[in-house]
Amino acid sequence: MSKIIALVDGSAYSESVCDYAAWVAKRKGSSVEILHVLGREEAAKSNLSGNIGLGARTKLMEELADLDAQKAKLAQHRGRAILEDAEARVRADGIENVTTRLRHGDIAEEALEAEKGADLVVVGKRGESADFSKMHLGSNLERVVRASKIPVLVASRAFHEPKNFLIAYDGGKSAIKAVAHVEKSDVFAGLTAKLLTVSEANAQSKRALEGATATLEAEGYTVEAEFAVGDADDVIAEKSKSGDVDMLVMGAYGHSRIRNLIIGSTTTEMIRSCPVPVLLFR
Repeated sequence: MSKIIALVDGSAYSESVCDYAAWVAKRKGSSVEILHVLGREEAAKSNLSGNIGLGARTKLMEELADLDAQKAKLAQHRGRAILEDAEARVRADGIENVTTRLRHGDIAEEALEAEKGADLVVVGKRGESADFSKMHLGSNLERVVRASKIPVLVASRAFHEPKNFLIAYDGGKSAIKAVAHVEKSDVFAGLTAKLLTVSEANAQSKRALEGATATLEAEGYTVEAEFAVGDADDVIAEKSKSGDVDMLVMGAYGHSRIRNLIIGSTTTEMIRSCPVPVLLFR
């Protein structure tokens, strides 16, 4: 049986993560593993004992150690509570085969380890600290996507059952991979496929779009294909906000980190600006 990994952190997006993971699992006949990672806390760098006497300093350090132990215990209890709530939600969505995992460490490393044998990772667009900030993404999101060797579904704030999906098709390797995945996927069966190429409609781009359209139509999909001219970030974002798109499918981080720092990243901009869930392929 295939497996879906759902990353939850207790933020408002965790509910949506559970719902999308359950939706995919139901259509694929997959199990769901819910993962919550307790991050590593940095050791205190300042000398909190100051210039007080040795005996008092020893007592203070003992109290600080006790406080750290209490915080760690509380984090454990909170983590288990988050997992219990997430498991209950996934089961309520109709998935019976659900497991949970509480880990300590780096979320990208733990997600990469957990995804062995899995088909998909589902993660929220924003974490607890960025819940209400439309301009900021979760601090670990890009790291999880870049590290993952399987597709990643970035959940929107609220779940809406998809009836269609839009593939941002540029003819590149990751876009071709996305079409090939959709072609054989049970998840997208019965949904309307929309293909969008942001480019001048020259002979090469026409052939690429026609080829992708033919591939999906051969599998029984109803396909709507179109060209658009303009900045890819703006055009795709506006399309996703039109109300006619339920999910965006696209390639992820096709260029190096250094290049992205210089000119930005379409992937990051799409995740930030699109109100619909985004399925990313490396």
